[in-house]
Amino acid sequence: MTVYTPHEGRFKLTLRLRMAALAGALLLVVGAVLVLFAWLLVTDERILVYGAVALVAVAATGVAGGYLIASHSLRPLRRVTATAQRLSGDSLDARMNYSGPDDEVAELAATFDAMLDRIAVAFDSQKRFVANASHELRTPLAVMRTEIDVTLSDPDADLTEYKRMAGVVRDASTRANALIEGLLLLARTEAQAGRRLTRKAHADLAAGVAAALSAVQPEIRRIGIEVESDLRPAPVVGDAALLDRLAGNLIENAVRYNSLGGRLWVRTGCDAAHAWLVVGNTGFEVPPGDVPAMFEPFRRGGRERTGARGSGLGLSIVRAVCDAHGGTVGAEAREEGGLEVTVRLPLAALTPVLTGTATVPRR
Repeated sequence: MTVYTPHEGRFKLTLRLRMAALAGALLLVVGAVLVLFAWLLVTDERILVYGAVALVAVAATGVAGGYLIASHSLRPLRRVTATAQRLSGDSLDARMNYSGPDDEVAELAATFDAMLDRIAVAFDSQKRFVANASHELRTPLAVMRTEIDVTLSDPDADLTEYKRMAGVVRDASTRANALIEGLLLLARTEAQAGRRLTRKAHADLAAGVAAALSAVQPEIRRIGIEVESDLRPAPVVGDAALLDRLAGNLIENAVRYNSLGGRLWVRTGCDAAHAWLVVGNTGFEVPPGDVPAMFEPFRRGGRERTGARGSGLGLSIVRAVCDAHGGTVGAEAREEGGLEVTVRLPLAALTPVLTGTATVPRR
């Protein structure tokens, strides 16, 4: 028994037909056994004749009944199929909303709806990311084009004006290049999340922090930031370049969003299972409810990054690096203003815990 499905261009033995045939075959076998058993007891040829007729009727009834029962039972599955076929980028709000008995079908429908919720969230996040990335890239390009057009259209422009224009174009191109590099790094890091890292080596978070602090010393001196550091061994295994970028992003953010004459504190260490890094800074007040959004690309303090300093990818890259290394990152808004970020990564295997190990301090 087959059904022809024109849209597929081939015959298909559906689940309903298989269930119906199975029900009919089961009744036929059971009925045949009963008829044979009755004939052996009575030894009357009429029992075989009447039994055969009854078997045909029972089998036909079983097939028809099995088909109807299967059709009713599989109706929610057809709704799942129809919903999936209607899905597109503009119709991700479609849901099963199954209200039948609490059985396997209800579990499947609930799982399907939950999957659509996750897909919708990811799709919206991707659209927002693309829109923000486009905006951030358009801004420096627009600045460069405007400066060039204005300068070239000025017949009285002299060498000084052209030098000024060249400086603006250089700064805008530097911003665009930094954004592109950040996007590529974020894409590379997120691609490794949940999978084995392509490059692994023993590293120490303290070494990455020391290098990052050295790189921002000119800015620290310009703003007059007081730096407190307690760099104890924090051995980990992972991609050294990504780990250095993690420390660099946290230190750069702590300097960039600090206040004149503010403070910056950095601590590293390890416990029995994790190596940790804490970076905190003074600065503007951050509402606690805005902290989770700060790890999204192009967002700061729960607000979209439009024209703010930096590319807006710092903390999102930190989160991606932590995910790729099987670690976690969290942040806490300080009542006095500023932020404290804590990174935890698995302690390097087969590496002895060095002296000076301590628990993560609280500020």
